[in-house]
Amino acid sequence: MGEPVNRVAFELFGIAIYWYAIIIISGVVIAMWLSTRESLRVGMRQDDVSDFMLVALPIAFIGARLYYVLFNLEPYIAEPMQVFNIRSGGLAIYGGLIAGGIWLYIYCQRHFISTWTFLDIAAPSVLLAQGIGRWGNFMNHEAFGGETTRAFLEKLHLPNFIINNMYIEGAYRQPTFLYESVWNVIGFVLLLFLRKKTGLLKQGEVFLSYILWYSFGRMFIEGMRTDSLYLFSSIRVSQLLSLLLFIDGWIVLIWRRKKQTSLKEYDRSRGSNEYLI
Repeated sequence: MGEPVNRVAFELFGIAIYWYAIIIISGVVIAMWLSTRESLRVGMRQDDVSDFMLVALPIAFIGARLYYVLFNLEPYIAEPMQVFNIRSGGLAIYGGLIAGGIWLYIYCQRHFISTWTFLDIAAPSVLLAQGIGRWGNFMNHEAFGGETTRAFLEKLHLPNFIINNMYIEGAYRQPTFLYESVWNVIGFVLLLFLRKKTGLLKQGEVFLSYILWYSFGRMFIEGMRTDSLYLFSSIRVSQLLSLLLFIDGWIVLIWRRKKQTSLKEYDRSRGSNEYLI
């Protein structure tokens, strides 16, 4: 058995800088860059994405932390100050997406931007950022599955640094972080393909495709994890939410196609700076 990966990337002025933080921030930066490029293609202003993210980032981090704490209250009741300690992880992506989504709606209303268009722009980039962010969980020994064997992990043709780091709490673990990361990256590529196909998707359907893809994969992968957040001690919170999102996503998609026959196609060729009402 080899040595696990060191969670600390380096020290700066005596302060430990964790891989978790570096990876999460990297995912956010890449998502911003990709979203900004797409926003210009559909005619939004260059600063729309950066102005939105300036407020969305802290709101999303707060939402992700609150979600995690609310469904894992016991240790924080014993040590309340640990609520503010996020250096070791403890961020729930669904909490961040919910909080960020609320702010996105408010931002779009204030700036007269189509919420559906902004969601279409952001969705593939967010999915890629989620895929990158799972490697932060890997570094922190989070988002892992049940016990397995080294032989099983070797059959997956995983490099040794992954196999060694999946030895957690006295046993090798299913790399559920990796399963979700791969699922998200495949989804990112698929959404880009769908978005580029002229006449295929209506406004808002890139985002709805993201909801369907991510929630479907998360629903099954969450069931494999051993560090899930629970509701009433028996229901996995993220699994239940994924199921609801998957069902609701189909309902909204079908309803919009049937009832809103005048839906605009997702158009990447506007090339103007006019806002999209």
